[in-house]
Amino acid sequence: MSKQKFTILTSTCAPLPVENVDTDQIIPARFLKSTSREGFGDHLFHDWRYDENGNPKAGFSLNRPEHREAKILVAGKNFGCGSSREHAAWAIADYGFRAVISSFFADIHRNNELNNFVLPVTVTDFFLNELLGTIDRDPAAKVTIDLENQTVTNLTTGSSEHFDINPYKKECLTRGLDDIDYLLDHSADIEEFERLHNK
Repeated sequence: MSKQKFTILTSTCAPLPVENVDTDQIIPARFLKSTSREGFGDHLFHDWRYDENGNPKAGFSLNRPEHREAKILVAGKNFGCGSSREHAAWAIADYGFRAVISSFFADIHRNNELNNFVLPVTVTDFFLNELLGTIDRDPAAKVTIDLENQTVTNLTTGSSEHFDINPYKKECLTRGLDDIDYLLDHSADIEEFERLHNK
């Protein structure tokens, strides 16, 4: 799992204008045999990306040349619903996405993304639909996500929105720390707390 710090990201986007995308569509259950987080990106949206012979479907956005380098996935409302499998977030991160934009995330999946250094950005339906329309008209259109200021901006239209994030998870992302790293980073404070309260 990459622990790359997240500060400001400017990238093209891969559109997935489908609502209620569940975790089985993100990573089908038959690919959950590994306990390592690596390799799941190859099977991200597998049944939508490939035909029965394993050939890429030309019409799917992740297979289109103009979207292959995108670091931002723009998905329809209610992304990550269904089972709580963390493998879905593993697949998104392993594929190379640094952020997912949607107007609603399933709670467990949103937290799984944050735990895997993928930033879930919740926007209004209006902003989401405008952004999807922008990408449809110009696949080279870019978005800037500024985590420090908690803003997401459509650089084509200039439209910008503020998004919410748990302050603890924000610090972890900006510093490139997972939960264990965070505890170790505060070990001196923890030891001092224990010393003061165990007298």
